[in-house]
Amino acid sequence: MKILGEFPYSREAAVDYAARWAYGRNPKYYDFEQIGGDCTNFASQCILAGSAGVMNFTPTFGWYYLDLNHRAPAWTGVVFLYNFLTGNQGPGPFGREAEMAAVLPGDLCQLKLGGEAFQHSPVVVAAGSPPSPSNILVAAHSFDAWRRPLSTYPYTQLRFIHIEGYRALREEP
Repeated sequence: MKILGEFPYSREAAVDYAARWAYGRNPKYYDFEQIGGDCTNFASQCILAGSAGVMNFTPTFGWYYLDLNHRAPAWTGVVFLYNFLTGNQGPGPFGREAEMAAVLPGDLCQLKLGGEAFQHSPVVVAAGSPPSPSNILVAAHSFDAWRRPLSTYPYTQLRFIHIEGYRALREEP
């Protein structure tokens, strides 16, 4: 019998992926740079690496990428990714909004750069102790960055999403 089990998120795999692709584009994924930005696509790729490749194929509200025309809004949309991660009860990664003090490598930071909506999703790749905007280092696409201090962004508001793990089907004895 298969049941939905919880598994640990590999922060190391997420950060390694970010290091590999921060200044490049994985050819398996469309580059959204010219049509709204590639930051959340890149963040999703990093999270996927830390979640052992487990996606959630729920139509509309899931989190998956097959190709440019077959993907969930949460794969590339800042607000949709937040809603998916903080509300996911099914397969794939899940998390919660967290205070800066709880930030770990592999987590996400989302930024308001002006306006009313969050617009950017860098991936945390290092966090000092205690974490602060000057010692939280991120990787991102759309203004490609690797180990960029969070304090160098002109944000008006930020929020963190702590990835707690991922769920996948497993055999139950």
